[in-house]
Amino acid sequence: MASITFDSVGKVYPGGSRAITDVSLNIADGEFLVLVGPSGCGKSTLLRMIAGLEEITEGELRIGDKVVNDVSPKDRDIAMVFQNYALYPHMTVYDNMAFGLKLRKMAKEEISRRVKDAARVLEITEYLERKPKALSGGQRQRVAMGRAIVREPSAFLMDEPLSNLDAKLRVQMRSEIGMLQSRLGTTTVYVTHDQVEAMTMGDRVAVIRKGRLQQIDSPRNLYDFPDNLFVAGFIGSPSMNFIYGHVEGEGDQVYVRFAGERVKVNPSSLAGRASLQNYKGKEVVVGLRPEAFEIANAIPGADPDQTINIKVGLVEQLGSEAYVHFVKNSPPVITPDIRELLADQGTDPASLGNETKFTARVDPDYAPKNGDEVKLFVETDKLHFFDKETGEAIR
Repeated sequence: MASITFDSVGKVYPGGSRAITDVSLNIADGEFLVLVGPSGCGKSTLLRMIAGLEEITEGELRIGDKVVNDVSPKDRDIAMVFQNYALYPHMTVYDNMAFGLKLRKMAKEEISRRVKDAARVLEITEYLERKPKALSGGQRQRVAMGRAIVREPSAFLMDEPLSNLDAKLRVQMRSEIGMLQSRLGTTTVYVTHDQVEAMTMGDRVAVIRKGRLQQIDSPRNLYDFPDNLFVAGFIGSPSMNFIYGHVEGEGDQVYVRFAGERVKVNPSSLAGRASLQNYKGKEVVVGLRPEAFEIANAIPGADPDQTINIKVGLVEQLGSEAYVHFVKNSPPVITPDIRELLADQGTDPASLGNETKFTARVDPDYAPKNGDEVKLFVETDKLHFFDKETGEAIR
C-alpha cells in the first residue's frame, strides 16, 4: 500500500487546452478517496495521471515517497478497474484474472492461490470456468475487480466501474466495493459522476470543477459545510434549493427576506456565520436543503417568524418521507456556478422562467395534498448563505 500525493499538478495538452489546474491533495495510505464532478471536469484525467496514462505537465505526483512523473505505468504498482470491464471474451474467468500474473511470469501455484482467494472473497468461485458472455453485468464487474485484487497492488484506481449496471445492482455493488476495500485496506481512488456513489463510498470526497479542486472533505462535512455554490448544488439528492434573499437586521437579530417572506434566523445559526452580520442590507444567495423544511403543524409551538406560506404543486409519498414541490414568485438563481450545474443536468436556464422551484422533505404523516395552501417551518440552523458575486459560502 502507499499514499498518493498531487503537488500543484497541472495538465496542458499540446494545443494549449488546459485540463487540470494546480491540484494539490494527499491521499493517505489505505484511504478510499472519491473524485466527483460533472462530465468533462477532469476527474478521469487525474486518475489517468496516477496510472501513468496521462502526462503531467506541471507539478509533481508521488506514490509513497517516489516521484512518478516519468515512471512508466507498468512500474507504478497500481491496478485499474474500468467502466467497460475490459475482459477478454475468449478467456475463462480464471484466465482473465490470472492473465496479468502470467505476464509477470509468476509461479503457477502462486497464481492459483491468488485467483482462488480473490474469487472466494468476491463470491465468484463457481464461475471460474465460465467465459464473460455467460455472466451478468454484476458478475463481470466482480471479475474485473478480481483481476485487480490478484495483483495485490499499492493502489486501486476505479473509473466509474458501476455506470453500466442497473440502479438496483449499483446500490448492491457500492456496498460490496466499500466493504471489500475496508477489508483489503488498499489505497483506492474512485472516479464517479454520481454524487450518491461519492457520498456513500468515500472516506473523503474531492469535488472537481473545470480541472480545479473545489473542496475535499468527509461526505458529511461536504454536505453540511459546502465552500461554495457549486459544491452546495452538486452534493445532495434532491439538490439544495437556492433563492435570492436580502439580509435584514434589527439590533442583534438577523432576518432573511425572500419572495415576499421574512424568516428570523436563530442566534445559534449565526454562531458559525459571523460574517453574515456584514451583509445586512445586501442581497445574498440563500441555500435550503430539502430537510430544512417541515410542515408547521408537525412542530408544536413552531415560531411564526420562522414559517413561510406555500401553495403545494406536487406531493411525492415515498413511505418513510414525502417530497413537497412548490414554487415561489422570485427569479431563479443563475450564477456561473449554477449555470454549470444546470448544464450538467441538461437544463437550459432560459426554460426556468421567472419562478424559483423548491423541494421540501417532510414527515409523510403530515404531508399535504396537491393544491393545498400550508405553512412550512424553516429550520434556520440548516440555512446556507453565499456571496452573490463570488459564490463563496458566508461563514
